[in-house]
Amino acid sequence: MANVWNEPKGEEQPVAAATLASQILARADRDITFMVHLVGESQNLLVRHFVVFIEAELAKRGINYGAHPLLRPFIETHARELTDFVLQGIGLRHQFGLQVLETMAGDPSRLLRVDLWDSLQAHIEAAQRQFTSGIGGLQRILTQIESGK
Repeated sequence: MANVWNEPKGEEQPVAAATLASQILARADRDITFMVHLVGESQNLLVRHFVVFIEAELAKRGINYGAHPLLRPFIETHARELTDFVLQGIGLRHQFGLQVLETMAGDPSRLLRVDLWDSLQAHIEAAQRQFTSGIGGLQRILTQIESGK
């Protein structure tokens, strides 16, 4: 694809909006995708899950709210980051081209639900593993804060 910013000026003229729309739709089968994006209550369920998950993982290691006043913002921030990880993964994993949506057969909503469920589960577990793998660093930081170093 040519970089229009580097092309000599005056060689190409802008096209009418209708022409441009037609050019874009002519490429629809390869360039237009629809992405799944979870919103509302589903996002809140994910955030709450990760808050509880992080609290439990920290509690297993003796880290609780009473001893660390900044722990709540840490947990909420990381719960949102893990949620974003899952949501972005779902969106990237579930991109559908225009032609696919137009030609789906059978019961596409049921197939989509099963596929979404598999992806959700996999992304949630990956986010949990990611958090758990880095928890030792948090323990070291909290130990340093407690010792006043």
